[in-house]
Formats: sequence, C-alpha cells, structure tokens
Amino acid sequence: IVRSARQLIAKLSAEGKEVKVLCVGRKGNDQLKREYGSHITDTITDVGKPKLEFTQADTIGHRISTMFAEGEFDVCTLIYAKFQSAITQEVTRMQLVPFAIPEVEEEAETQGGVPAIYEFEPEEEEILADLLPRNLAVQIFQALLESSASEHGARMTAMDSATRNAGDMIDGLTLTYNRTRQAAITKELIEIVSGAEAL
Repeated sequence: IVRSARQLIAKLSAEGKEVKVLCVGRKGNDQLKREYGSHITDTITDVGKPKLEFTQADTIGHRISTMFAEGEFDVCTLIYAKFQSAITQEVTRMQLVPFAIPEVEEEAETQGGVPAIYEFEPEEEEILADLLPRNLAVQIFQALLESSASEHGARMTAMDSATRNAGDMIDGLTLTYNRTRQAAITKELIEIVSGAEAL
C-alpha cells in the first residue's frame, strides 16, 4: 500500500499537481512521513479501536466531503489492500471523489429502442445529496474491512510460517542433541573397554 502511495505521490508531483495525503492508521503515516511528510495533512489513528464500525467510516467520509466542499482537493483516490485469500492481497486504487459513474451498456438505457424515462421523487438533487455521502461512507467501510481482512490473513500466514520454522528448528536441535549424547556415550564405552583391555 505504501509503495503504491509513494508511486502515486511521485507521479502527481512530477505533473506539477499539489498532493495531500490523509492517512488512516499509524503505520502508513510512519512510513510516509520521512519522504512525504509535507504532503500529509492529517492522520486518523483511532480506526478499528476497539473494533471496526461503520460510524468510523462515516466520520472519515464526512471529513472527505467537507474537504471537497471547501475546495481543498479536486480528486480523492483511496489506496487499500483488497483481500484475495489468506496469502494474497491486492493493492487497489479507487477514485472516491468525484464519484466515478460506471459505464452502462446502451441496451440497459433503452426499452425497445426508445430511451428509458425516469421520474424521481423527491428531486434528483435531494436524492444525490442524501445518497452520495452514504455511498462514500460505504466504499470507505468496504475498503477498511478488506484491509482488516488482509491484515489478519497476513498475520495468520506469518504465524503459520513461524510455527513451521520453530518446529523445524526444534527437530534440528533435537537431532544435534541426540547425536552429541550418543557420541558422549560412545566415548565413555570406548574408554571403559580400553581400560579393561589394559588390565
């Protein structure tokens, strides 16, 4: 995640754009502040404590919406680890603001060759004013859940590898101990036999 963030910051800075970073979590801030400390506007560290909840994502979404409304940025990109499996996580970039509308096939927009007509109640502006902040919070919450699952998967894999390595180390030490003990016993037997033959 940090590598992808570094690449994006370097690319945007090379294009002459002003880059602002809002870190969610202490680890990202710790790794980015050495090179790009001047770009970090703030760090939110209380996410996932004591557990991950939607209200935390809603608070982050509200913060981003406020910054956008005040003209602090024009595009917001979220970088997170998408969970694939316990051993695989995919670093993903997703544009949050402005909301990217997915492309829709023309057939879905027409009914029998006639353009579809939609009526909205209440007005479109009211619906969007209510739904867009919720959509933003849901996307952030999904990214937080994916990152949390990825972190747990990475920890589980690391602990499994550590357990396996510890088992291999114990087996190797046991073999070394047994060989040393056997060599000591053999040496004692040789000394006893040699002493008996000397008599």
